[in-house]
Amino acid sequence: MAQDNTSTLIAALRSRRCAAVIGITALCSLGLPGTPRAAGAQDLEPIPIELPKPMFEGTPQNVAVPNLEKPLGRPRDPFLAPAGVTNVALHKPVTSSDMEPIIGDLEQVTDGDKKGAEGYFVELGPGVQYVTIDLGAPYDIYAILFWHFHKTARVYLDVVVQVADDADFTKNVRTLFNNDDDNSSGLGKGQDMNYVETAEGKLVDAKGSRAQFVRLYSNGNSANDLNHYVEVEVFGRPAK
Repeated sequence: MAQDNTSTLIAALRSRRCAAVIGITALCSLGLPGTPRAAGAQDLEPIPIELPKPMFEGTPQNVAVPNLEKPLGRPRDPFLAPAGVTNVALHKPVTSSDMEPIIGDLEQVTDGDKKGAEGYFVELGPGVQYVTIDLGAPYDIYAILFWHFHKTARVYLDVVVQVADDADFTKNVRTLFNNDDDNSSGLGKGQDMNYVETAEGKLVDAKGSRAQFVRLYSNGNSANDLNHYVEVEVFGRPAK
């Protein structure tokens, strides 16, 4: 009988010790203050964003577009991603639904120049148009940051951002952003809000999506039927 009681006591102590270890590990994984970092936890740091000079100040007026998000009223918070993330779209090849832009060259979409002045943007024809960036290899993508024409306050319509495994967007297509509320672009109805273009650009959380191709759509803007791109940046790191 005494031996049975001793065995029971030892089992109980082992169970409590295991529970304590599990509890400490859970706290470490949460990164709570005063707890040691769990082994293998990722270090996060702000992605390296360099913004162009603002072209207008204050709250835009008379932008008559429904489902329009309110201005934040302050600079955007830093976007955190794993260490080593860079703009992997810089100088990568760009194709488009309009291969003969009205103004500019498609190379400007990834040339690293984000100025809002005349001569720094590509102008595509009216209606639904897109640009596609070939990253050259699969990357783990954490954020996509892009600028349409931002010299004046405009809202670009039916903005959709997708990633895929192939240039034709038939394999593993994922939609990361979609503010087309009536499916007028034919890509499905989106739940995201319209927004006013500023020098901060639009940042889309890609949540570590693995892809080689990035595509951005628009369908004219609040000023006219044309589509414009100043720059697209894709923050990621090579897939392992």
